[in-house]
Amino acid sequence: MVEDGAGDRAPYSAAEIAAAWHRERPGTPTGSIEVVTPIWRLAKLFADDRGRVLREAEIDAATLDLLSTLRRSGPPYVLTTRELARRTLVTAGAISQRVARAEREGLVRRAPSAAGRRSVEVSLTEEGHAVIERSVDAVLGREAELVAGLTADERTVLVGLLDRLLGQVAARTARG
Repeated sequence: MVEDGAGDRAPYSAAEIAAAWHRERPGTPTGSIEVVTPIWRLAKLFADDRGRVLREAEIDAATLDLLSTLRRSGPPYVLTTRELARRTLVTAGAISQRVARAEREGLVRRAPSAAGRRSVEVSLTEEGHAVIERSVDAVLGREAELVAGLTADERTVLVGLLDRLLGQVAARTARG
């Protein structure tokens, strides 16, 4: 184990894990460990921290996602359920459940779309707008704090590398 900077014992480093596998099973492909392990660890840390921030802001992740998507769409903050599903990468059924729950809470309003009788438009209410303004500041403000240790140049490089890796992994894991 290694020190984590606060004097606590942190989990084995990814390099130590890779070295142990190489020692115990020579020939085992370990080249990904030093990339994937920190990503998994970061994902857990970010998810746990975001969960805490969301609890403090009294909003759940699904509602944040729904309201954020509507808010980012710009005035008049209206999208069809089909477009919401496309932008949030969840199923139509999941969007329907999210919208119904947010509507019960007074955060969104549903209405038939002028585009067709089977299409439904979802819009932010004033209360929904206030909730997302407060929540997004809490979430994004906290996440800005978490990455503040990187310089602007380091963030730019990391963003490019993560985008490239995400595209490659998405292409390799696509089922079709």
